[in-house]
Amino acid sequence: MERNGFYPADILLPHGVDWQKWSVVACDQYTSERGYWDGVERFVGDSPSTLRLTLPEVYLEDGGQEERVAKINAAMEQYRAQGVLRPAGPGFVFVERTLHGGSVRRGLVGMVDLEDYDFGKGSQSLIRATEGTVLERIPPRVKVRQGASLELPHVMLLIDDRERRVIEPLAAQTGKMERLYDFSLMMDSGSLRGWRLGEEQEKAVARALGALKDQGHFERTYGVSGKGVLLFAVGDGNHSLATAKTCWESIKKGLSEEERRAHPARFALVELVNLHDEALQFEPIHRVAFGIDPQHLLEEMGRVYEIGGEAAQGQVFIAQWGENKRVVRVKTPVSNLTVGTLQAFLDDYIARFGGRVDYIHGEEAVDALAREDGNMGFYLPAMKKEELFPTVILDGALPRKTFSMGHAEDKRFYLECRAIRK
Repeated sequence: MERNGFYPADILLPHGVDWQKWSVVACDQYTSERGYWDGVERFVGDSPSTLRLTLPEVYLEDGGQEERVAKINAAMEQYRAQGVLRPAGPGFVFVERTLHGGSVRRGLVGMVDLEDYDFGKGSQSLIRATEGTVLERIPPRVKVRQGASLELPHVMLLIDDRERRVIEPLAAQTGKMERLYDFSLMMDSGSLRGWRLGEEQEKAVARALGALKDQGHFERTYGVSGKGVLLFAVGDGNHSLATAKTCWESIKKGLSEEERRAHPARFALVELVNLHDEALQFEPIHRVAFGIDPQHLLEEMGRVYEIGGEAAQGQVFIAQWGENKRVVRVKTPVSNLTVGTLQAFLDDYIARFGGRVDYIHGEEAVDALAREDGNMGFYLPAMKKEELFPTVILDGALPRKTFSMGHAEDKRFYLECRAIRK
């Protein structure tokens, strides 16, 4: 496994808890829907929960972040001291996630070496970001991680396993593995099952990953030469993994070479998912502009876009304000992707005239927010997932928030933990 950049992890699992209350969706979901998180708070109550170990981003603008972070760090220590979290032994966890709609997405939980990851522009590392990293989003996350004794992953790394040889064969071997959990997720978000891999399964995964990492295979698959192998593309959690990397770069400055090799903060817990998993669907991430004058924004947009008419070939999206909807056709694209062209306009508009933009999963949520005064919604088309690896290899990271791996309720839920401090 070491040669493939994917390692068994010393995973901690909850003991004697209500699993449904323990497991909570990724902190970067429902960021403009406070009602969702209010519902989670009521459901969890005083029960042990990953809600106490993470900072939902819906609260980032509320103030009092230092107090929140201190409570998170204290809860981590408390859960470990009281035996709420106990070692499950080193290894990998095969995961089957039944999604909201009934399909099953399969994954493999383990850890990666942050020395194999570089989110910088032009990176040729084994692990690469798929979207542009917004450096301003890292410091708040660093504040949470730098004093934390545990990490909880919502990072999902994608592998381009077209022959389905790494993860999919495990589904037929669960009878040979130890089942670790099996329960329904909160808020009508499906269910989750997990098994610890045995030695036989670990060896098979290592061989299959090794074949994907082979330089010759990589060059034949993508028709390239002279480029570093891209084995793992960050599908979800780009900024969380970038935060882990940032913290590690700071920590390692004070370590000897020997200490660096085995320090737990050098690694990050992740879930691998095959890009070609049939349950994995790329959904567009829409935009909503807040605190703006819709008519003024339309006037500025009309200088570079054609507003109205019927949808046609080329870059097209839909704008909504109140009950009004208009087809918007791009006259002069500045990006190969519609989302990149729109994002460039919104960044420029917000910089000049104020307001803010949030990234929204699901058309219903966009519709509700766009109907509020001072808001404007933008519906974007979905990206084909087969375009991901070739685009990242040839062009680098995509515009931020280009795609989502499913709807918000289908995102990764926190469950496994891992110690990152000695």
